[in-house]
Amino acid sequence: MSSHREAPEIAKDPVADSSDLYAFVTPGHPDSVTLIANYVPLQLPSGGPNFFEFGDDVRYEIHVDNDGDGHPDVTYRFEFTTEITNPNSFLYNTGPIESLDSRNWNRRQFYRLTRIADGREHVLAHKLPCPPCNVGPLSTPKYHELVRQATYRLSTGEKVFAGQRADGFFVDLGAVFELGTLRPFQQLHVAGKKLFKAEGEPVNSLDRMNVHSLAVQVPLSRVRRRANRYAAADRASVIGVWTSASRQQVRVLGDRVAADTAAGPFTQVSRLGNPLFNEVVVPMSKKDLWNTLPPSEDKRFAHFVEHPELAALLPTLYPGVFPRLEALNRSKKPRADLAAVLLTGIPAGLIDGFANNTGEIQADMLRLNTAIPPTRKPDRFGVLGGDLAGFPNGRRVGDDVVSIALRAIAGVTVPLVDKTFTPDAAAAAVTPGLSAADVTAPFLGDFPFLGTPYDGFGNPPATKS
Repeated sequence: MSSHREAPEIAKDPVADSSDLYAFVTPGHPDSVTLIANYVPLQLPSGGPNFFEFGDDVRYEIHVDNDGDGHPDVTYRFEFTTEITNPNSFLYNTGPIESLDSRNWNRRQFYRLTRIADGREHVLAHKLPCPPCNVGPLSTPKYHELVRQATYRLSTGEKVFAGQRADGFFVDLGAVFELGTLRPFQQLHVAGKKLFKAEGEPVNSLDRMNVHSLAVQVPLSRVRRRANRYAAADRASVIGVWTSASRQQVRVLGDRVAADTAAGPFTQVSRLGNPLFNEVVVPMSKKDLWNTLPPSEDKRFAHFVEHPELAALLPTLYPGVFPRLEALNRSKKPRADLAAVLLTGIPAGLIDGFANNTGEIQADMLRLNTAIPPTRKPDRFGVLGGDLAGFPNGRRVGDDVVSIALRAIAGVTVPLVDKTFTPDAAAAAVTPGLSAADVTAPFLGDFPFLGTPYDGFGNPPATKS
C-alpha cells in the first residue's frame, strides 16, 4: 500500500512488485513531466550482504497513453544486468565506494533504456550504471555524489536515474489492516470503543524503508500527442500513465553445470496506475488477474469502483459517524464520482478550471493534465484542497493520497456528480493522520525528488536499554 504486496502472487516476487507511481509536471521545468516508478518495496536498509537490486530477468516499463484508448503510445523500458567484480569475495564492497567505477564495489548493476513509440524501438542508452545501495558512512561516505554520477541527461532530452531511494509513501499499515482502524479516531471504531479510550498516535509503517526507483524526466513533446494547442481545457494536454513489470513465461532451474535460464515471450506480472486501486478496490480473488491485464481491460472491474467495499465498511466500522454515506450505500447508486476519478478522468465543468478526462474508455491510469503548471505552495490534499496540480491530477511525491482516497470513498467527491448530496462532516476530516513530515528522509526539490535512501548502519536507529 499504495501497492506494496497488494496481490497474493506478486507478494512472493518483490523484485517485480511495483509499489508506487508518480507523474507530475516538473517544478522549475514546466516544459517537462517527471515519471517515477518504484519497485522492490519494504527494503530493510541493513539487508546485506546481498543488498537489494533490480531483477536482471524482469522487464520494467513506464507507459504513457496520450489518446485515451488505454494502450501505450510511448513506453520507457528498463532492462538490467549485474556484474561481479571479485568472484572470490562474499562482500558487497571491500572498502569505500567513492565512484561508480570503484574497485571496492563488488556487485554493480547496469541498464539499457529503450523508448518505444509508434511501434518502433529506439535504444536511448546501452549501459548506464546504477549507484550502489546506501550501505553506511564508511562504505558509501558521499552518497549524494554517487547519485549525481548516476543521473544522466540524454541527447534526446530525457533525464534518467535508476537506483535505491527512500520510500516516500506514508501510511499507517499496522492500523489500516487492523480491521480498518484509523488510529487518530481509534476510540470511535466499533470494536475499539472498549479497548481504546482516547485518540491514538499514527505510525508511518514505511518510514526508514527503501525502494528501488526508475525516474525519467521527459520533454512534454516526447509524451503528448501532436495538437495545435495544449490549453488546460484541451484533451491533448492530458496523458495517462502506468507502470508494469514482466517476466518471460518459462524459467528452467539450472544444476551444478548449467545456470538458470529463461525463455519464451514476456508476460506481465505487475502493474500500477492510481495508488490503492488494486490494493483497496479490486477483490482478493481478482488481484492476480488484474496485475496481468492492460488498463484497456479495466471495464471488468468497474463494478468494484462504482460499489467499493470500503464505502460499505466505513459506516459499519464507525457507527453513527457516516449516516449520509450509509444512506447512499443503501440506495445502490453507482459511484459515478469514483468512476470519473479512477477510470475516465474528471470531465470539464465539474471543477472550475480543471479537467483530466481522457474519454469513455475505462482504464486505471494516473491522468495528468500537463497544461496545469506546478504550484509554488503545494497542498497535500491536491485537487480536494484546491491545488489542481496534485492528485488525482497525476501524483506528486508529497501528495497525501491515502487521505484523499479515503475522503473520496467517504463521499466528499459525490457532489461533483450529484449536487443534492451533502457529505457527512466526518468525510472531509477522515485521515490516517500522516503527512510528508512523517517521512524521515526529506523529499528533494529537484530530480529524482525522492529522498536519500536510509543507510544500513544507522537504520533502524540504535536504542539504549
